Amino acid sequence: MTETHKPLLGRVLGTEDATPTAFWFLVAAGQSVQLDDLVVARTRKPGGDEVAFYGLVDSVRKRHEGIAFESDVEDIMAGLLPASVSYAARVLVTRVHPEDFVPPEPGDSVWQARGLDLNMALSADKMGQAAFPGGLMVGGETMPINYRFVNGESGGHINISGISGVATKTSYALFLLHSIFRSRALSLESSQTKAVIFNVKGEDLLFLDQPNKNMQQVESGVQAGKRLPAGRYELLGLPAEPFRDVQFLAPPRPNMADVMAHVEHRTDGGVTPFLFTVRDFCLRRMLPYCFSDRSASLNLGFVIGSIEEKLYRLAKAGDTPYLTVKDWKLEAEEQAALDEDLQFEDLDSIKIDTLYKLVSYIEYKLTEENDGSGDPRWTGKNPSSGTMQAFVRRLRGVQKQLGPLIRGDVTKKQAADYLPDLTRSDKQLSVVDIHNLSGHAQMFVVGVLLRDLFEYKERVGRKQNTVFVVLDELNKYAPREGDSPIKDVLLDIAERGRSLGIILIGAQQTASEVERRIVSNAAIRVVGRLDMAEAERPEYRFLPQSFRARAGILQPGTMLVSQPDVPNPVLVNYPFPAWATRPDEVAARASAAKDILDAWN
Repeated sequence: MTETHKPLLGRVLGTEDATPTAFWFLVAAGQSVQLDDLVVARTRKPGGDEVAFYGLVDSVRKRHEGIAFESDVEDIMAGLLPASVSYAARVLVTRVHPEDFVPPEPGDSVWQARGLDLNMALSADKMGQAAFPGGLMVGGETMPINYRFVNGESGGHINISGISGVATKTSYALFLLHSIFRSRALSLESSQTKAVIFNVKGEDLLFLDQPNKNMQQVESGVQAGKRLPAGRYELLGLPAEPFRDVQFLAPPRPNMADVMAHVEHRTDGGVTPFLFTVRDFCLRRMLPYCFSDRSASLNLGFVIGSIEEKLYRLAKAGDTPYLTVKDWKLEAEEQAALDEDLQFEDLDSIKIDTLYKLVSYIEYKLTEENDGSGDPRWTGKNPSSGTMQAFVRRLRGVQKQLGPLIRGDVTKKQAADYLPDLTRSDKQLSVVDIHNLSGHAQMFVVGVLLRDLFEYKERVGRKQNTVFVVLDELNKYAPREGDSPIKDVLLDIAERGRSLGIILIGAQQTASEVERRIVSNAAIRVVGRLDMAEAERPEYRFLPQSFRARAGILQPGTMLVSQPDVPNPVLVNYPFPAWATRPDEVAARASAAKDILDAWN
């Protein structure tokens, strides 16, 4: 519809300043304007050239004109005083075309942005094939996100902030993954683009490959309530389907000889247990990830590095899941106290097939050998007994938590089968469930897997295309204060990951408590419901003041999205998950229903 056939929305006010970046307009009689509407105003320069101003409404107001006192409203309503109602809206300009930054003229016409005007307002014309759906705006239009600012080509990383349980951060991150995987944006890359999700809250993400039985009912209600011409998935051009080609990984159950995934609800064999062998632990230098506070002591940091190197050299010789050592001399009572099943490879060598035994061997080398002075090849010159004992104490402190994850009592085939592989060619999405692990064990798993993934991308570069990493609770893994190995890995991903094709979709309740360089390197910033005090922190200065105020009242399923192509954030909503996010959302299978009926007959 051309503007000559569209109803006039309003005219630029002359009683308020009109600038190239913001202006007010009077809403025409019979028209309605709401927050987040996209509009276009056109003016002409003295030479006759036209300039268009595209923008979104960030404030609307109504007030009486022609009165002096607030109490006059009673007389006006009683018909005793004449007055008119002024209905006006403020526009934050998102684009000026051509880029002649002159102000609009008072009285210039303002129209709803539709069709080509809408594409111009959202810079969709610049995105082309790289556009993928980021959600629906208030009018039911699709808001595009430029994939080139996600996959590292022009920018990279997505950061999502919001209150836990209300901001629906993980839900939106999953929607973005679904949109990327099933939209035309992925045609810019190959099918080898992958994603890794760390599940830290219950077993909610262990059913992403199952349809959500509640989706159709919820979406039908939303379509009717919002009077949308079609369902939200249809409007977005996305299939209402669960994720495909998914692998689910979970740690093994503790205190069990057999290796079984530690899950309670997904018991159909769809979850694979993962673990690391004792040799993996040493050979792949995992020791630093046992310590979440490496910077607490400079001397302790030196000991960690030294022992890491000793363990690496010890593991180089051999290919068994366990280690064997010949320099562990135990008295009979010490041997009995250590472990009843302590095994000897031959007359003078001992098998180390548990983390407990490995820690005991380290303790022997640092604090017990040579009448308590330790092995100088392990302790170095002038060792501090206090530092060595502190190191052993801390290692003992996490030993029980990490024990089920680090085992040498498996066969070579089991070791290969249970080693987590996040880049499998036949899987597009990997869900790593760590909710049953302690805080230390969670940080160990996340740190080790991200380190391995980053090193893999350093070897292959972008030729294997993009790997997305979805990680919630960034304030725990990369806090603003302190130092740790996992924080170093996340910083590497944030600062160098885009050039390698590893992209972080990070989420947190409070961006003010996350390392600044991680948050600031995200090209796409998303905000759900925020605590009002948090919303005033400097990390949210990318939001205009009116949007910061609104962030405190956003409802679940609604987000503010900021991206480089659009200088002001845009409010979007996104559809209810088509994939199950809880066990009770999984659609009952026909075979299961038949079994129930047969049992009653």
